[in-house]
Amino acid sequence: MQEIPEIRYAKSGELNLAYQCFGEGPGSIVFIPGILNHIETTWAIPEFAQFCRRLAAFSRVVLFDKLGTGLSDRLPPGERSTLEHRIDDIVAVMTTTRLEKAALFGTGDGGPAAAMFAAMYPERTTALILYGTWPRLSTAEDYPFGHPRTALEGSLKMVEQRWGNEAEPLFLRRVAPSLLHDAQWGRTLARMERLAASPSAAVSLHRIMFETDIRAILPTIRVPTLVLHTSGDQIFSVKHGRYLAEHIPGARFVELAGTDHFPFHENGATLADLIQEFLTGTRPDIEVERVLATLLFIDIVGSTQKVAEIGDRRWAELLEEYRERSRSEITRHRGVVVDTAGDGLLATFSGPGRTIRCAAAIREVIRPLGLDIRAGVHTGEIETRNNRVAGLAVHIGARVASLADPGEILVSRTVKDLVAGSGITFLDRGTHSLKGVPDTWDLFAARF
Repeated sequence: MQEIPEIRYAKSGELNLAYQCFGEGPGSIVFIPGILNHIETTWAIPEFAQFCRRLAAFSRVVLFDKLGTGLSDRLPPGERSTLEHRIDDIVAVMTTTRLEKAALFGTGDGGPAAAMFAAMYPERTTALILYGTWPRLSTAEDYPFGHPRTALEGSLKMVEQRWGNEAEPLFLRRVAPSLLHDAQWGRTLARMERLAASPSAAVSLHRIMFETDIRAILPTIRVPTLVLHTSGDQIFSVKHGRYLAEHIPGARFVELAGTDHFPFHENGATLADLIQEFLTGTRPDIEVERVLATLLFIDIVGSTQKVAEIGDRRWAELLEEYRERSRSEITRHRGVVVDTAGDGLLATFSGPGRTIRCAAAIREVIRPLGLDIRAGVHTGEIETRNNRVAGLAVHIGARVASLADPGEILVSRTVKDLVAGSGITFLDRGTHSLKGVPDTWDLFAARF
């Protein structure tokens, strides 16, 4: 499943519904995504692709673009999208893919449709999984968790004016706060908006979201139900998820750590594991791969003082540009960005020489920004799991970087010995004890 799954079309009445069917397993999942979906281009997002492939490892998955969105047909002029259309979408793809029964997995505005289908067709629903969704979005005397009607109307105006705007992504601050200072993600989100729906269609879809209220049907749902919600969800309060779990008989509720509404970025691996356990009764063994890699740690020198000088807004813009230029150099030197927390950066490489040259290149390309960095490089065995790296080598690399002077690329003896003959020279920086790391370590400053 390294390629994008084949896109086919199902008939929903007279209209064509784009869908994909992929994966193997004894069970099946119908994945009903939120508004931001386009079943061809979203596979270019590594976290999304990895999440879908995890689901496909234990089940057959059907993913589709709702009518009026993505690659599916638009509704006839004057006809508004409704919850009934969503139910028809699900019936159409299940019929076309010959699924007699399936688990329904609804995220965002796909949640109410999944819940409605489970209540209407319990004989065709093996389980219901809801993530980051709600029973009602507007506040009411008996439902205080939503947004005031005036706020929702204001949101519709913003959708119409800023939908797909790369300069000022509409929902990045609330949909994925962890990615707020990632310029590339801002562009990706804006592109997702444009491909998912036109501004007018987006307004119509949001209006349906705001008007939908499924509270009355929750007690009628009689299938095994798992409700998942991120505790710090900035766009839909976790109280919505708790309400769903409290009012669906026998529902299980799991609150995930984090702030992102997107299901696949912060908690993708955990979410897939929970779904697998819920549907199959077993969780996969955590796969840990041990590999030899060269680690590059970078942080900006004097960042606190810089923020004080230029202010938070200008600093955020500068940080975005710094990350963008750094990523470009890492990609050019065949490295992989692992983490960009704060003003720090961690990347892995297959060769120590390329790593040192990449650090030097980053040092040069960010100088016009008025920034300087310190860098640490170490080669050792690391553990990789869920796109994260761990192991003693990671701690060593971080400690080496912390000892570097401004503008310096400091490396361990391991790195120095591995790049013999590369033309890179080194200045002996003495023997050091690294906090929390056994033994003493000879460190060297790279020179060109």
